[in-house]
Amino acid sequence: MDHEFNQINVIPLVDVMLVLLVIVLTTATFISTGQIPVDLAKASEAGDHKDVPVVITLTAEGQMYLNDSAVPENGLRIVLEPHPRESLVVVRADKVTILERFVQVVDEVRSLGFGQVSLEVVKS
Repeated sequence: MDHEFNQINVIPLVDVMLVLLVIVLTTATFISTGQIPVDLAKASEAGDHKDVPVVITLTAEGQMYLNDSAVPENGLRIVLEPHPRESLVVVRADKVTILERFVQVVDEVRSLGFGQVSLEVVKS
């Protein structure tokens, strides 16, 4: 007597879907954290940004980046010129960055006419 199987085996489908889910979550993590490794400071309150900000990154080695592109020494004014002044500017500074350097960058950004300047931190 031959019996036909009228059921679909869903176990391989579930296995494939779980692998795809892991790939998507891993990729999303790399995209959201950015390309430049910075150990951000922690704060009890951390805001969420809805629009796309202009991101200035200060590394522990003292290098500066604007949206993942290196900024030459004293070149912040030049690279910020094409951006609209009402843009949100987020400064991502490594927690070992000297406070004076951070204040200089924020002061220069504000002197260019940008009104919304904030510091990116990690919620503790």
